[in-house]
Amino acid sequence: MAPSKFKDHFSTDTSGYARYRPGYPHALFDALAELAPSTSLAWDCATGSGQAAVALARRFERVIATDASAAQLTAAEADPRVEYRVERAEQSTLAAGSVSLVTVAQALHWFELDAFVSEVRRVCRPGGVLAAWSYGLGKVLVPGRADEVALTLQRFYGSTVGPYWPPERRLVEAGYATLQLPFERITLPAFAMEATWSLPELLGYLRTWSAVKGYREALGHDPVEAFGQELAVLWGEPAQAYPVQWPLKLLAARVS
Repeated sequence: MAPSKFKDHFSTDTSGYARYRPGYPHALFDALAELAPSTSLAWDCATGSGQAAVALARRFERVIATDASAAQLTAAEADPRVEYRVERAEQSTLAAGSVSLVTVAQALHWFELDAFVSEVRRVCRPGGVLAAWSYGLGKVLVPGRADEVALTLQRFYGSTVGPYWPPERRLVEAGYATLQLPFERITLPAFAMEATWSLPELLGYLRTWSAVKGYREALGHDPVEAFGQELAVLWGEPAQAYPVQWPLKLLAARVS
């Protein structure tokens, strides 16, 4: 059965997505490259602006990075080892048995899982690895006010824009723990993303959320504007940058 129509939540702000989405830790890609049966070819599914793909290209001879959104790929970072293709994860043009590592960064919840699993089986070489990860709200380490900032962000996430999250978001909140894959699980150490952001940078990141997009479309105004004024009281000087941390929830498996 062919996959249903692609749900596109991110093509309307590709520059914001490329600029404000946090990068993934180098140690994660080092660990995945060590697990893969070779470093000849990796496939990054739903690559978006290519953050994971470019990191993989430092460790693999070739990376094929696919996304169903052509608009997203227009903002992707160019790299001589990365080939971008407008394709859905459930229906790729990769050769059978050609891929050593399949990665899905903050996107597995958008896929039709059974069709994607079948495609992973088809394209992976013996001993290939599938790795998918997600992250939640994150914590801003404002000295003396980190807990207050966390509560304020949680209210925005859960109450202000909460009704506008797509239902697939529940899988992210569960850390993909409810997803069942017919492959042998691999245990890896804990990883976390880190950034150092000013208030405008944090607000730019919030504007990339699919729930913020849904709120704007439903109510006709930007919820981040008023929220930024509320958060500024706790933040202080807007240009002051603070550490932000997002623990990753990682699902890794050996493809059988």
